[in-house]
Amino acid sequence: MSQKKVDQYKKEKANRKQIMKREKMRRTAAAACGTVVCVVIVGWVGYSAFGYFNQKDAENPTQTEVDLSSLTEYLSGLQTEEAVEE
Repeated sequence: MSQKKVDQYKKEKANRKQIMKREKMRRTAAAACGTVVCVVIVGWVGYSAFGYFNQKDAENPTQTEVDLSSLTEYLSGLQTEEAVEE
């Protein structure tokens, strides 16, 4: 090996811990940024879908009529039976 290569190898070997630490920090930062970006994208898609489906529901409201007359008759019958028993 030439002297230049030997000197470069010695420099790299001397600073290997610092270099590895820097690379590890860069990988960690990249993973954290990637995770944040993914969470933001998923949240945005969810929010958009929620708004889209709620908008459709607001355009076509569903009205349901319930006939409670039989329930009212049953409850009034129970009240009259209780009054008779007392």
